[in-house]
Amino acid sequence: MKKNIKITLLMAITLDGRIAKDTDHCADWTEKADKKLFVHMTREAGVLIMGSKTYDTIGRPLPKRKNIVLTRDKTRVSEHPDLEFTDESPQKLLERLEKEGYQEVILAGGQKINTLFAQAKLIDEIVVTVAPLIFGFGLSLFDESIVMDLELKQVEPLGENSIMARYKVKK
Repeated sequence: MKKNIKITLLMAITLDGRIAKDTDHCADWTEKADKKLFVHMTREAGVLIMGSKTYDTIGRPLPKRKNIVLTRDKTRVSEHPDLEFTDESPQKLLERLEKEGYQEVILAGGQKINTLFAQAKLIDEIVVTVAPLIFGFGLSLFDESIVMDLELKQVEPLGENSIMARYKVKK
């Protein structure tokens, strides 16, 4: 599939490269500026994709954007207009979103979903907020099977003590 839809992985990480201590860890450890960046980028794209553990940690659909939760649990359904549960492959999901008119998708984790998209070589850009914390253990952006070559496009301060780094994925 030749895709025209842009896939941006948007995550906060600690200085030691962790996105969470475990699968139930809420991302309440980032600065306000990171949360504002997340809201801005996800609303601008109009759609965000996440795994069921990430969604369960958030606990509700985020307003003013389409929330898509990838899950193998076929019993999960939603009556909320901005929330959708699906077991589609990343490729099929992106084809459908492109047909629906979306030009960009924000991929918002967690590790398993990030890895699925990376294995399929679907990620175009990675935007990370590096928070001034060290967990010492926990989940990484991807599992250990992922190897990527990146090109740094932008770095800027974000909030009091964090930075935002934007990378292009070389393909």
